[in-house]
Amino acid sequence: MNAQQTPPSRVLVVIPTYNELQNLPIVTGAVQALPAVNGRSIDILVVDDGSPDGTGELADRLAAEHGELHVLHRITKDGLGRAYLAGFAWAIAHDYDVVVEMDADGSHPPESLPALLDVLARRPDVGLVIGSRWIPGGRLVDWGAARQWLSRGGNRYARTLLQLPVHDCTAGYRAYRTSVLAGIDLDDVHSHGYCFQIEMTLRVRDARVPMVEVPIVFRDRIAGTSKMSKSIVAEAMLRVTYWGLLRALRSARHQFQLRRA
Repeated sequence: MNAQQTPPSRVLVVIPTYNELQNLPIVTGAVQALPAVNGRSIDILVVDDGSPDGTGELADRLAAEHGELHVLHRITKDGLGRAYLAGFAWAIAHDYDVVVEMDADGSHPPESLPALLDVLARRPDVGLVIGSRWIPGGRLVDWGAARQWLSRGGNRYARTLLQLPVHDCTAGYRAYRTSVLAGIDLDDVHSHGYCFQIEMTLRVRDARVPMVEVPIVFRDRIAGTSKMSKSIVAEAMLRVTYWGLLRALRSARHQFQLRRA
């Protein structure tokens, strides 16, 4: 990361949607009410995966009323990861300095966004800021014990197996410098569900880009139903295990070659 990097001035919040008709105006309105960053407003990109409940059409109406809100329509539901990758590509193509991931369900507090952006403004070396539930000051609201256990356990498993330097590697509330995203081979990112967050954390770590966690209060969705499923959990477990074993084999091979040298 260039130590002379200027503070971020153009920020794009990417909000993937699928059947979020009730939540979308609440979340976008809260983001639009935030103070400007370095004199510039915070823009929004809604990435809709062909929601049958009319979310995409509502997003178009909101965009017609607010110039800082944009909409990217995709034909079918193709997973959270693919929606964010499309948003990343749009942000890079439109010369944004920072791209923020934010859920449409209201679980990510918009009022915490200035704290995430402040880290990037103060720390030119940092390329990723994560809104974390699992550091001091962070917490979950309205989650049952089983769901909390699953989140804690999944994070601990991924962090340990992949040696990640963060406590909440599955967190979906995060801010990237687009310069960091442009340096990653995004075409090679294949995770679809919440495992996408782990894979992106891993790729930023492999790029040797510093990451910082900021505590947030994570609440359950405002309305609608969760997109979490057994298949999403299974994908994360299988991919993390595969990545961990692959890295262990590479490390063992490297050590063997060093001993023979």
